[in-house]
Amino acid sequence: MKLATYEYDGRRSIGAIVSDRVVDMSASVGGYRRSLRGIIENDEYDALRTAVEVTDSPGIALTDITLLPPITNPDKIICVGLNYESHRKETGRPEVEHPTLFTRFANTQVGHESPIWLPRDSVQLDYEGELAVIIGKAGRYIRESQAMEYIAGYSCYNDGSVRDWQRHTSQFTPGKNFPHTGGFGPWMVTSDEIPDPTHLTLTTRLNGQVLQQAGTDMLIFTIPVLISYISTFTPLAPGDVIVTGTPGGVGFKRDPQIFMKPGDRVEVDITGIGVLANPIELDPTTAEG
Repeated sequence: MKLATYEYDGRRSIGAIVSDRVVDMSASVGGYRRSLRGIIENDEYDALRTAVEVTDSPGIALTDITLLPPITNPDKIICVGLNYESHRKETGRPEVEHPTLFTRFANTQVGHESPIWLPRDSVQLDYEGELAVIIGKAGRYIRESQAMEYIAGYSCYNDGSVRDWQRHTSQFTPGKNFPHTGGFGPWMVTSDEIPDPTHLTLTTRLNGQVLQQAGTDMLIFTIPVLISYISTFTPLAPGDVIVTGTPGGVGFKRDPQIFMKPGDRVEVDITGIGVLANPIELDPTTAEG
C-alpha cells in the first residue's frame, strides 16, 4: 500500500493512494485516524487493506489535496552522511569504520509540492536525494539478521543542506535544520511492496536535469547495518525515520557549483516509491524587532 498524510478542506487525514486519487481511511483506524505514526504503532495495516478493498468511495484527486510529510511527528529523524562511495570520494572524506550520523528536526520537514525555502542567510542551498526508511516497531539492540522485520515502509527524502552553515564547524546540525528544507514524501510505501530495497534506483533532478543517480545497492552501510547500529545507542520507535544517505553529484562539489534558487524545482525519484517534488522559494519570514 501507499499511505499518505494529507490535508483536505481544512482537515488532516490519512489515506491510501489508489491510482491518481487518495481514499480517506480515517474511519478505519479509530482514534488514530489523523496519524500515520499511530497506524504503525498499532499495526493497523490489515484493517486498512480490507477497507481499501471494500470501499466504494471514489476518493479525492491528488491535485485537490495537500500532501504532508508521511510521518509528521516522528520521535527521531536520524540522517546518514557519506553513505555512497561516489559521495564520499567527491567530498574527499576518508573511509570510516562506523556510519556518520546526524539529526534533523521534525519541524524542518515539508511534504510533496510544498516549497523548500532558501534561507535569507545563505545562497548555498543544496539538494540531497535519499531513500528514507520508516521504522515499524520498537526495538533496541536489533540484530542485523532481524532488522528488516522492523521496517514499516519507505519514502523519498530531500535532505536540503545549507552548505555554508553546515561547514561553520565539523558538526552538521545548523546546515541541516533550517525551516522548510527537508522534503519528505510523497507517501510511505509499505515494506511488503518493496521486499528488497537494495534493488531501487534513486534519481535527483533539478529543473528536469538529472544530477544524481545511483542504485541503492551502492550504500556503504546497508539498511540492516544502520538499524542495528542506531538501535544500539538509542531505542527505535514506530514512526522513526532513518534517512540513508545521498549519492555523488551534489551541487557544492560540482564545477561550477550548482545551488538551488527561487523558481527552481527539485525532484527525488525512487523506483517503486514515486516522485517527491518541491519548488524552491525564498524564506518568507523576516527578522523580529
